[in-house]
Amino acid sequence: MKNMKTLATLGLACSIFLAACGGTEGNTSAKTSEGLSGSVAGDGSSTVAPIMEAIVEEYAQAEKDVKVSVGVSGTGGGFEKFIAGSTDFSNASRPIKDEEKAKLDEAGVDYTELKLANDGLTIVVNKENTWVDSLTVEDLAKMWAEDGTAKKWSDINPSWPAEEIVFYSPGTDSGTYDYFNEVVLGDADLVKSATLSEDDNVLVTGIKGDKNAIGFFGYAYYESNKDSLNAVLIDGVEPNAKTIESGEYTPFSRPLFVYVSNAALKEKKEVRNFMEYVIDNAGEMAKAVGYVQLPDADYEEARKTLDSVK
Repeated sequence: MKNMKTLATLGLACSIFLAACGGTEGNTSAKTSEGLSGSVAGDGSSTVAPIMEAIVEEYAQAEKDVKVSVGVSGTGGGFEKFIAGSTDFSNASRPIKDEEKAKLDEAGVDYTELKLANDGLTIVVNKENTWVDSLTVEDLAKMWAEDGTAKKWSDINPSWPAEEIVFYSPGTDSGTYDYFNEVVLGDADLVKSATLSEDDNVLVTGIKGDKNAIGFFGYAYYESNKDSLNAVLIDGVEPNAKTIESGEYTPFSRPLFVYVSNAALKEKKEVRNFMEYVIDNAGEMAKAVGYVQLPDADYEEARKTLDSVK
C-alpha cells in the first residue's frame, strides 16, 4: 500500500500534469508497445517522488501490462534496496556516495546515472512568522547545529522573539537531510530536538501548526503549500525556477537523479521501455510539479546514455 505522502504527491502531480498535457491522449510518448509486459521496481527519494510517481501513473495508461512500483524510503534507503538487488532503479536527491558505489561494486551491480531535473532545497517557516524573511548559511548553521542549548529566535537576531525554535527535518535516510548537513553543518550534528520524518507531508503539517517552526524540503513541496508556508530567502535570494536554474540560489540549488541497473536495462525490456519513458517525460513533469526542467540537450544526452547500455 502506498503511504499517505506518496498518494498526496501523486494526486498533485497527476492533476497538474494532465491539465498541462491534455491527458494521455495528448502525450506523444503514450504509445503501447505490443507484447510488452512484466514488472519494474524502484525506491528512493521522497523529493523525486512527485516527478516519478506521476510519470508512473501516466505510464500505466500507455503500458497496461507493465506494473511499476515505487517506494519512498529516502535516498539512502533506496540505495540499500538497490545494492541488495531488490529494485531496478533508485531515485536520489543527491549524487551517490563513494561507500554506496563500493557496495554496489562488491554486489556486482553496474548502474547508469541519469539526471532528471533541478531542485532548490527550500527553508520554510510558519505563515504567522513575521520576523524572518532572509537568513544566511551562517545563520542556519548557528540555528541547526547541536550545541547543548535550547535555541531561541533571539539567539539569531536580538530583535526577534525570545521563544524556542521548533525544528522539522527530513529523516536520516533522506538525501535532502544529507545535502543540508553537508552544505550547512559540515562536521556538526543536527539539533537533537528536531522532529525527523521521511514523509515530507509530516514536515509540512508540523510547520503549519506552530508559529515558531522552521524546516526544509524540496521546492515542489513548498510550491504546493505556499499559501500556508513562507519560504525564507537565503542571502536575500528567493527560491524560484529562475534562481534555481541559474544557480543564484546557492548553495541549495541541486540536481535530482535516478540510478538504473544496467543488468535490468539489458535483460528486461519493460525496464528499458519505462526508463526511456521517464527521460522523455521528466522535463515536462518536473516543470508541472514545481521543479526546474533541464535543457532539452540534457535529456537528449540521457537518451543516448540509455541507448549505449547494451
